[in-house]
Amino acid sequence: MTTLTRQDLNFGQVVADILCEFLEVAIHLILYVREVYPSGIFQKRKKYNVPVQMSCHPELNQYIQDTLHCVKPLIEKNDAEKVVVVIMDKEHHPVERFVFEMSQPPLLSISSDTLLSHVEQLLRAFILKISVCDAVLNNNPPGCSFSVLVHTRDAATRNMEKVQVIKDFPWIVADEQEVHMQEPRLIPLKTMTSDIVKMQLYVEERAQKT
Repeated sequence: MTTLTRQDLNFGQVVADILCEFLEVAIHLILYVREVYPSGIFQKRKKYNVPVQMSCHPELNQYIQDTLHCVKPLIEKNDAEKVVVVIMDKEHHPVERFVFEMSQPPLLSISSDTLLSHVEQLLRAFILKISVCDAVLNNNPPGCSFSVLVHTRDAATRNMEKVQVIKDFPWIVADEQEVHMQEPRLIPLKTMTSDIVKMQLYVEERAQKT
């Protein structure tokens, strides 16, 4: 049995690997449930012991993978405050923002075996909430697109130019209209607290989508 502590060099890597794998599944599922892409490009898979929908479109999958590959070093250093999936209408104005707010609490030590099974159970609950979120959200207009935004803590923002993980996939400052939404409706979906991460998922929905 292996015990991980906050001081271990690979602790941040373990957390980042777990969260990025989860975020990849979550983004695919959001795009499916909110009908950003046709259902025909998705295939049913199993993750966290529950059925999920994953895209089979190579370019879309590559974009999501590249994005999370760039996010991973920020999560590893606890520099990523929020990861946001923004769904936009044809005019590129946000109609929905799925906000994953995260932080790593102080930790003394934990068994890696216990950690993985416990966290998997918690992440399963997030996936199940995303699967049924359309019941509490209004329909989106046709022709929507999406982007992924990362809100970093202040210290990380100053060093963003150095975090160039993938060539030709640079960080850019988000467009103001992607970040702000006028008078959004806030829908909490799920909160979790574990020994390795605290995470809250909520949706900001534009009042008038049409």
